Amino acid sequence: MEIYEAQTEIAQRRSWLLSLIVIVLVTFGVLILLQGFALALIPTLYNISLEDFLGLMTGDYSVPNGRMAMFFVQGIGSGIGFWVAAWIISRFIDKAELHWEIQRERFNAKNLLLALVITLGAMFVNGLLVYWNAQLVLPESMAGIERWMKEMETQLMELTKFLTDFQNIPELLTGILVIGVFAGIGEEMFFRGIIQPKMKLYTNSAHWGIWLTAIIFSAIHVQFYGFLPRVFLGALFGYLYHYSGSLLYPILAHVFNNSLTVIVIYLANEGIVDFDLESTDTVSYPAALTGLLVLMVGFFYFKKINQPKNGELDQGI
Repeated sequence: MEIYEAQTEIAQRRSWLLSLIVIVLVTFGVLILLQGFALALIPTLYNISLEDFLGLMTGDYSVPNGRMAMFFVQGIGSGIGFWVAAWIISRFIDKAELHWEIQRERFNAKNLLLALVITLGAMFVNGLLVYWNAQLVLPESMAGIERWMKEMETQLMELTKFLTDFQNIPELLTGILVIGVFAGIGEEMFFRGIIQPKMKLYTNSAHWGIWLTAIIFSAIHVQFYGFLPRVFLGALFGYLYHYSGSLLYPILAHVFNNSLTVIVIYLANEGIVDFDLESTDTVSYPAALTGLLVLMVGFFYFKKINQPKNGELDQGI
């Protein structure tokens, strides 16, 4: 028995193209509507004109209350937006049952602790992937594309630095809420909860479904020099769901990954820890290898203790 049980014709394998088109239309429609709603509230909530806010989007970070306004739009239009899109698709288009009562039964503190340890190991491995990805050099014939990719990456890095330059604890907590909690819940509900089971159905392979979903998850962030690390994390979250049969593990692992990153950046800005958000020139191989060992051992044990028992529902996702 599948965790994601769809009841409609459009959710069947033979209708895969129509289903994907509908998903894209619904998702972008929801994101645009919610971002528009959030933008409409910006002048009232933060005393920022829409013109000034658009200036923020193009790199003018001198606008008062700009950081909190950006977090508001990002939280409503992206984090909550993905959750709403997933809810609409599952409930009204696929008429799917997610069996949350079963997912909650499969959740326990031991598995959660193990999932968080695995995620921590993966974060150290990701340092190596960030380094490798940053060394990407395209052929001379694609020099224009490479220049555009680097310009995009520079703009995104400047935006990230602005958003994470927390000036006080309330801004830090807002960053954790938006970047950690909202993004973790919304993106996992959408990508692992909706897209992954569809990719498994279309390819008739759980592993292909996990990796295709991870690639889509990474690509939609439009960070070319962070593509491999995000694919890796997407696959990590996908396998946590695949082996456990509960979305609660990838959701909380995603929240943990993002929130811990935000906290480390804050501590680095305060001079408490040594961490450079922009640095991709060096990598700690011992840390990466240690993280890989933790990841491999953790996943082996996580898979072992989550094997379906006799009479238990199939954990396919």
